[in-house]
Amino acid sequence: MLEKIPAPTPREELHVLVIDNQGLVHDVVASALHEVGIKNVSSAFNAFHAKRLCSAKQYDFVLLAFNVSHDKDGFHLFEELKHLNHINDTTTVIFLSAETSPELVNCIVELQPDDFWVKPLQRNKIESRLEYLIQVRLKLHKMLHCMHAGDYSTAMYYAQRQLKDPSLSEYHTRIKRLIGDCLLQLRDYETAEDYFRTLLQSMDHAWVHIGLTRSLLRQDELEEAQLLVDDLLQRPDTRFLTFDLLAQYFIEKEQFDIAYEQMKEASRLAPRNIERNKRLWDLARLNHDKAGQLSAVQNMAKFAKNSIHDSPQLTLNVIRSTIDLATSLGNAEGDKYLKRAEYELEELRQQKGMQNQLAEQIDVVKSRVLCLKDQKREAEKLMEGRTASTDGLSMEDSLDKMKAFHELGMREHCVSILDKLRKQIEGDTFTSQVVNEYLNQESIERTEIQFTTKELKQMAAVNYKENRLIPAYNNLQQALTLSPKDKQVALSLLKVITQMHLDGGLSEEQMKSAQRAAKLLCTEELSATQADKRDQYIARIGIEVDDTNAADSVGMVVAKV
Repeated sequence: MLEKIPAPTPREELHVLVIDNQGLVHDVVASALHEVGIKNVSSAFNAFHAKRLCSAKQYDFVLLAFNVSHDKDGFHLFEELKHLNHINDTTTVIFLSAETSPELVNCIVELQPDDFWVKPLQRNKIESRLEYLIQVRLKLHKMLHCMHAGDYSTAMYYAQRQLKDPSLSEYHTRIKRLIGDCLLQLRDYETAEDYFRTLLQSMDHAWVHIGLTRSLLRQDELEEAQLLVDDLLQRPDTRFLTFDLLAQYFIEKEQFDIAYEQMKEASRLAPRNIERNKRLWDLARLNHDKAGQLSAVQNMAKFAKNSIHDSPQLTLNVIRSTIDLATSLGNAEGDKYLKRAEYELEELRQQKGMQNQLAEQIDVVKSRVLCLKDQKREAEKLMEGRTASTDGLSMEDSLDKMKAFHELGMREHCVSILDKLRKQIEGDTFTSQVVNEYLNQESIERTEIQFTTKELKQMAAVNYKENRLIPAYNNLQQALTLSPKDKQVALSLLKVITQMHLDGGLSEEQMKSAQRAAKLLCTEELSATQADKRDQYIARIGIEVDDTNAADSVGMVVAKV
C-alpha cells in the first residue's frame, strides 16, 4: 500500500519571496504573481532583509537575483538560505540575472534552481513561467514528495502513471528527466542506460546525453562512453557537466592524475563552487602540483568572501600553500613567495582576536617560514614543547604541524600525526579516497625523504660540483619525487645522468629515470635555453621519448582505463 501523501498547498496559500535590489523588478514580479492568483508576496532588497524574512516564515517560492547586494551575491545568499533550511527540497527557486556569461550560467545550473530568468523581465513571460511552475507543484506533487523523501521507486510509479495522462503532456519532459534521476539514484544503471537510449531517439537535451554517459561509465562500458564524451565536450551545454562527470569517475577508479585534469577544466568553466575548489586543492596536493594547489585555495578564498564559507582559516590556508610552493622553488623565486607569505601572515596576525584564536597555528606557520630562511634555531624555539597531538585541530592545522616537524627533522612526531589523521578518514567518500591517498603518500615520503625540495636541490648542486654524481643523482631523484612537475629538477637530473653515462654507463633504473625526466621536459613549456639543454642531454644519452600526454585527449584517457 502506498504511503498517504499530504495534499499540495493551494495556490492562494502559497508564499513568495522576491529578493532583488531593483524596485522595478519587485513591481513587475508582484504584479504577475497577483495575476496568476498568488497574493502572499514579500519583498527584500538586500541579503540581510531576506534572511530576516526567512527566519520568520517558510516560503514556497523564492526569486533570487544574482546581484542581490554589493556585499553578498545570489550564490552566497542561496547557500546560506539552504544551510539555514530556509530553502529546502520543497522550495521552488528561480534565479534572476542580467548577466548570461557561460561561467555564470554554469554556476547557476549547478545550483539546480527550478528556473532561470534573464533580465529585463517581461510581464507576459513571467506569468506563463509562473503558471507552469505552479502547475508542476500541484500536478506532480506526489512524485516530487516521494523523491524528496528518497522513495525513488514510488516516485517512478507515480511518474509512469502521469506519462499516460495526455492532459499532462506539457510536463512530460520534466517527468521523464525525474525518472532518469530516480534510476541513477537507485543505481539501476543497466535500466538507466536503456531508458536514456530510448529518450535520445526523440530528445536532444543535455541531461539525456549526460545520463547515458553516466550509466555507461558506471558499467565500465568504456568504448561507447569514449565516443559520447568526445561529442559532449564539443557542446557548450554539456562541456562543463562532462568534465565534472569524468573527474568523479576517475577519482572512483583511483586515476587521480587524470581526475585532476578533468577537475581543473570543470573548475575553470564554473569557478564559484567552493566544494569543487576544495576537491581541486586536494587533487593538486596529491599530484604534487604546488602552483595548482595555491591557485585552488586562492580561488576558494576569493569566492568565499562574505559567504558562509568565509573564515580566517581560508586565509591561513592560502599562506600555507604559498609556503609549500616556496619550499619547492629556487632561492630567487622562492624568496618572492616567502615574502608574500610573511606579509599575509602579519596581516592575519593583526586582525582582531586572531592572536588568541589562531595562536598555535600562526606559530607553526612562523616556524615553517623560519626554516625556509635557514633560521632553524628560532624555528625550534617556536615548536619547543609541542607534541604530536591533533586534538582540537582541523586536518589542515594538523598537516601544517606535521610539515613543521618534518622540516625540523622531527620525523617521529611527523609520522605520528599522519597516522592519527589516517584513522580520522573513513568511508568511501571523495575525502577518504583522495585525502587518504594523499596521507599515505605523505607518510611514505616524509619517512623516506628527510629534506625539502629546496634543500635537496642545494645538496645536489654541492655534490655535483664536487663530482659526487651518485649522491647528486639520489638527491635529485628524491626532489623529483616531492615535486614531480619541477622542470628545473628534471633538467638537473638529466644533466647528472648524462655525466654518469659519459663516465661509465647507466643501470636500467638510471636509464628509466632519464626517460621519465625527458618525458616531463618534452611535455612542459621550456625556455629556448632549457629546451636546447634538454635536447643535448637526450642526444648524448641516446634515449627515445614518448611525449604522448594521455590527459590531452579524454577519449584516449577513457580507453586507457
